[in-house]
Amino acid sequence: MVNQEKTDIGFTLDDFAALLDKYDYHFSPGDIVAGTVFSLEPRGALIDIGAKTAAYIPIQEMSINRIDNPDEVLQSNETREFFILTDENEDGQLTLSIRRIEYMRAWERVRQLQAEDATVRSNVFATNRGGALVRIEGLRGFIPGSHISTRKPKEDLVGEDLPLKFLEVDEDRNRLVLSHRRALVERKMNRLEVGEVVVGAVRGLKPYGAFIDIGGVSGLLHISEISHDHIDTPHSVFNVNDEVKVMIIDLDAERGRISLSTKQLEPEPGDMVKNPSVVYEKAEEMAAKYRERMFQQSQPQEEEIPDAIEEGEVEVEEAVATAE
Repeated sequence: MVNQEKTDIGFTLDDFAALLDKYDYHFSPGDIVAGTVFSLEPRGALIDIGAKTAAYIPIQEMSINRIDNPDEVLQSNETREFFILTDENEDGQLTLSIRRIEYMRAWERVRQLQAEDATVRSNVFATNRGGALVRIEGLRGFIPGSHISTRKPKEDLVGEDLPLKFLEVDEDRNRLVLSHRRALVERKMNRLEVGEVVVGAVRGLKPYGAFIDIGGVSGLLHISEISHDHIDTPHSVFNVNDEVKVMIIDLDAERGRISLSTKQLEPEPGDMVKNPSVVYEKAEEMAAKYRERMFQQSQPQEEEIPDAIEEGEVEVEEAVATAE
């Protein structure tokens, strides 16, 4: 019979630590992991994510929006996703973030909205010399002054809700640029048609044309579309705040531009310079003629078959019939 020695197996704390290291999950910055709220603290929270030491999330990383207390976002024993922000510190503790997850998903959402060419609404929370600031999906967006369509001073826009279109969505450069003007133009464009006569007011005069306000949006009456007669400057025909009748000759929704004309409304070439009241009086009549011309030009032209060809075809058909 073979004697079997009893082996005393000792399991020390070092052995236990080594075993933990062997089977411990490896956490890296940038990972998204599930965690359970272990303890809420005044300026943060401890989160159990399965690591040897509870991870920590500071209050500034709890939301894309400003919060004052952790319990506005987290509840004890709640389980949710967390973003690993930094490696373990000297105490073996990881730093977590919810804000980063919200930030990534917000950019994904605004890219989708831009691809859909969606109109969004947002409240102006501040203005500066260059324009106005809003928040879209929690992200800070900027409206350049040239894309704000209102007669109010910029400072008076704070607290106002505006319809907006996306101009630029660039997560890498952290640039989210929007346009109030484009949103208004698009909405207005949905109710406008090329060939339609509208009443507007002259809001600005430039060497190349006049800017006409038509119901809150601006259209350009280019100098070449004022009259059939040569004009040196729009100032020779218009003054700021003049009320005018103009016809829409182009709508560019993508660029947010409306092109106008009084030239096409002239009963006689040069009337806009010599007698504008006649142009305004007969504007609808001249616009109807313009629309008719445009309609005729858009119709496919039927090709006329020369008589000789028609006769030749008849002769060929007769010859085939005789041969049969």
